[in-house]
Amino acid sequence: MPIKQPRHLTNPRHALHPQPSCPHPAQDQPSRLSLFLRHPPLTGHPGTPAPERRERMDKSGTTADDIERGDYEHYRTGTVWTATAHIVTAVIGSGVLALAWSVAQLGWVAGPLALAGFACVTYYTSTLLANAYRAPHPVTGARNRTYMDAVRSYLSPREVFMCGIAQYVNLWGTMVGYTITATISMVQSDCFHRNGRDAHCDTSGTVLMLAFSVVQVVLSQFPGLEHITWLSVVAAIMSFAYSFIGLGLSVGQSVSHGGDLGGRIQGAEAVSSAKKLWNVLLALGNIAFAYTFAEVLIEIQDTLRSPPPENKTMKKAAAFGIGATTIFYISVGCAGYAAFGSNAPGNILTANGLGPFWIVDIANMCLILHLIGAYQVYAQPIFASVERYAASRWPEAKFINSAYRVSIPLIQRGSVTVAPSKIVLRIVIVVATTVVAMMIPFFNAVLGLLGAFSFWPLTVYFPISMHIAQEKINKGTKWYLLQGLSMVCLMISVAVGIGSVTDIVDSLKASNPFRIAN
Repeated sequence: MPIKQPRHLTNPRHALHPQPSCPHPAQDQPSRLSLFLRHPPLTGHPGTPAPERRERMDKSGTTADDIERGDYEHYRTGTVWTATAHIVTAVIGSGVLALAWSVAQLGWVAGPLALAGFACVTYYTSTLLANAYRAPHPVTGARNRTYMDAVRSYLSPREVFMCGIAQYVNLWGTMVGYTITATISMVQSDCFHRNGRDAHCDTSGTVLMLAFSVVQVVLSQFPGLEHITWLSVVAAIMSFAYSFIGLGLSVGQSVSHGGDLGGRIQGAEAVSSAKKLWNVLLALGNIAFAYTFAEVLIEIQDTLRSPPPENKTMKKAAAFGIGATTIFYISVGCAGYAAFGSNAPGNILTANGLGPFWIVDIANMCLILHLIGAYQVYAQPIFASVERYAASRWPEAKFINSAYRVSIPLIQRGSVTVAPSKIVLRIVIVVATTVVAMMIPFFNAVLGLLGAFSFWPLTVYFPISMHIAQEKINKGTKWYLLQGLSMVCLMISVAVGIGSVTDIVDSLKASNPFRIAN
């Protein structure tokens, strides 16, 4: 699918904030889905009035441009370190647990090369996306508070619609994947406690999944990402903790075998050539999913204060975040493959004989705490979009558009804003996510499908398209190189999608819904 030539940006600010018009009766009215996708999510409550700017600099160094007022105040106080924490929280998730299995399918040469290759592509396109935070100029242009705002500033309405579908389906799918992953860890820990390390833990995790969802219902009441920076910091620390534990236990397992490296150059064998192909494609999908965070990059960048320019800070954060996770990914994937060879499990923490039981328990606890925070990083943009859509769809509904101040003596500001519609809508979204996770509890297959669906459009196609439009790149060497990169990634995503769907169909034939399976 070729990327279009850049079109002239006649009025970027008008594109970001289209003026309402009265449609002629004969004109077609927009569909509900297009209405939802064309309204950018707000960090505050739906119906937030035009921001009021402060005229003085905050004591913390926050400038007037970093503060917006509405039903909820939006403070941009983030730094390169808070952005790095958000990135690590979003990137290092359930994908790291499948890396040993993924390397096992690809082998000692192709496995590490695939990890490094996806990292390079992700970092490069992240720098392009960071420049699209403002339009038309990456430093002095108008802010784009969401990924869709950025696409709307540079590309056509059709591409905005496509972006909305890809972004929000992937955000929601990631929430489903994290719910499954957290439940698997809790089920395995509980099963080993009850029946010992050699027990086969194919059981229902409904109660534990509901417990995880209750926690998410509570955390979902925070207005936006800037209000839960502390949660991302804790989650990032937890991600390093269980990654170190998994790495250390895998190295220990390999040493206990006399230091012999398991596995083969060409990867694990399979019962047939077709099965080998599906496993390789699924492994590539898992790796692609492990690096996915483009859909929340703009939202993270919108938490940054300036100066320095947000794109400069975000590029540093992307380098730190992706660099750190790549080191972990290669280490964990290769160490797990060395320890277990072709028998590397889909979830490394569920491997039999991995290490002392109490250490594995700590790793699982760190994983659960990390997923609690990562879930919110992906959920908050969905919450905001749904609330915005509801406010625009039913502007006269008091329940949808009302908010109340509730006094709480123990907090610094003395009160919080409570919106009944926000409480109900966010609970409904979390419950729907939980139900789907119960129906499709397959770890590797779900991760592979999410990676296939999100990697090309969100990580590659739209950032490259916006870069071409922003820089007004005409056909030439650079244009063809960018097009070539996009086409290669598209072919990989299509192939991975086919393999993932095939694996899900096979898993559904062999398993029952509402039963946790690796």
